Amino acid sequence: MEVPAIRVLVTGGTFDKNYNELEGRLHFRETHVPEMLGLGRCKLPIVVETLMLIDSLEMTDEHRARVLEACRRAPESRIVITHGTDTMELTARALGEASLPKTIVLTGAMVPYTFGSSDGLFNLGSALAFAQSLPRGTYVAMNGRALSWADAHKNRATGVFEGRA
Repeated sequence: MEVPAIRVLVTGGTFDKNYNELEGRLHFRETHVPEMLGLGRCKLPIVVETLMLIDSLEMTDEHRARVLEACRRAPESRIVITHGTDTMELTARALGEASLPKTIVLTGAMVPYTFGSSDGLFNLGSALAFAQSLPRGTYVAMNGRALSWADAHKNRATGVFEGRA
């Protein structure tokens, strides 16, 4: 039985940040997703598409429209989006309200992948599993949980995504 491909749309966020030792700042170079998939020994058919590499605090409605359009035009019915956690809820809402006939899972990291102690690898693996097992809809996969776009909320005091209820 052939496993359908999953498209991973990259937008940036802490997931893909690097530390610039000379400037003492975080910045973007390229996505770490292919390396992470290799490290996780992922055997799924994956198509990685980099849409942008920005901090989610810089994400505008125009960026969200670009993400939505990429989801619409993707031939795959299962999509994972790497995204910064600060505005992930806003993008999830934009996608959820569009009601595309696909399973879309947003994920991110609280600590950059390059720091070695990142939650990004776990969250990416979880998002891929949720994308294969959840019904059509838009979800946020963080901290081992999949939350509906309508319920997902980042608790800024704990740094954990949880349901609104």
